[in-house]
Amino acid sequence: MEIKTNKIDGANAEIQAVILRTVVDANIEKIAKELTKTASVQGFRKGKVPVAIIKKQYGQKLVEDAEAEALREVLNKGLKELGIANEALIGEPNISKFDKSDDKIEVAVKVAMRPEIDLGNYADSIKEFDKPVIADEKIQERLEQLADSQGKFKDLKRKRMARKDDNVIIDFEGSIDGKLFDGGTAKEFALVLGSNQFIPGFEDQVIGMKIDEEKVVKVTFPENYGGNDLAGKDAEFKVTVHNIQEKAKMEIDDALAEKVLAGQDNPTLENLTAQVKSQMEAEAIAKLYNDDLKPATLESLVANITFDLPEFVVDQEIDVSLNKKASSMSEDEIKELRENPEKLEELRETFREDAQRSVRATFIIDALASAENVKVEENEVMQTIYYEAMQTGQDPKVAYDKYKDAGYLPAIQMSMVEDKVLTQILNAKMKEA
Repeated sequence: MEIKTNKIDGANAEIQAVILRTVVDANIEKIAKELTKTASVQGFRKGKVPVAIIKKQYGQKLVEDAEAEALREVLNKGLKELGIANEALIGEPNISKFDKSDDKIEVAVKVAMRPEIDLGNYADSIKEFDKPVIADEKIQERLEQLADSQGKFKDLKRKRMARKDDNVIIDFEGSIDGKLFDGGTAKEFALVLGSNQFIPGFEDQVIGMKIDEEKVVKVTFPENYGGNDLAGKDAEFKVTVHNIQEKAKMEIDDALAEKVLAGQDNPTLENLTAQVKSQMEAEAIAKLYNDDLKPATLESLVANITFDLPEFVVDQEIDVSLNKKASSMSEDEIKELRENPEKLEELRETFREDAQRSVRATFIIDALASAENVKVEENEVMQTIYYEAMQTGQDPKVAYDKYKDAGYLPAIQMSMVEDKVLTQILNAKMKEA
């Protein structure tokens, strides 16, 4: 068996071989003899089936198994000659050539390896930065928002017109062209003015009304309104105000802290202020990281850390982009690409640079995770999906199973690894202002 190997670069290699017909025939004999020991053929005792009968019964399947075994031998010998361990391979070997003739098979197999990445002094390439500072007035504003959120609506001490942020108790009756419509009527409905709970224009016209006042409010339903029967139509609402309540804000004091920090030790205003400051700092850091530092850091690493990329991984990334593009194309455009291989190849090449950048980033993050000893276990992925599902009112298990069945869990895990490793690297570069 003639074998030639070519290590194209640090991530790709090719093995070429000529498999003689005699090798395939020998494999057929060997496999057939092994089958005589286990095969069940009517009319013969187990283990006593003649080789000729086995060959007749299994026919083409024997040939395919014999060729596959010869191909495995080519791969094993080629990898040994190249000095590549099986665990270093990425994905399945790609058989790029398999030409059969009467006396031989000419094959070519491309293999991809996990690239060796020299991260260098990556930490030194990332600049230090000051921890965000939260101004005292911003902390005070947050405390005022907390006090407002803990306040309760109370009846007015003196009668006045309804204002923005008041809670009004109203009856309303909606009609279009003089006819009442479903869902347009309610009694003693509580509405906070300015909450945008109703369609645009409704709440603005209730502002200024007094207790026991009746008024016809005229509005137009949005074009994208959920009910097709109402979308884009003009409507009138007969509105009666029964009561107006204003929110009584809590004072910013220990009583507020006791309510907000219920169940915690030391529920004082001083402790509440410290917690608010810490939370606002965390929010500011997260925004700085996500909007600026993480993208910039990864972009810098991708630009400065060079290594060879496995061709098939890049091609897979191109395929993803191509499929996404195809989903927005017309049938005629897709048909043209199918009939014109050159044009299809031109389109594929437009995605190559971005695909290479994406693949390079993935390998860099993987190497950084090893260097920084960062891991994301499967249970962490599950907890993240469960939490996000509960936040949006979904069934956590249904959401998790949906992602799992779609094959998205590895991508979610990789995204979490990226977030975690970049956060860890940046945290080490943050200094107190």
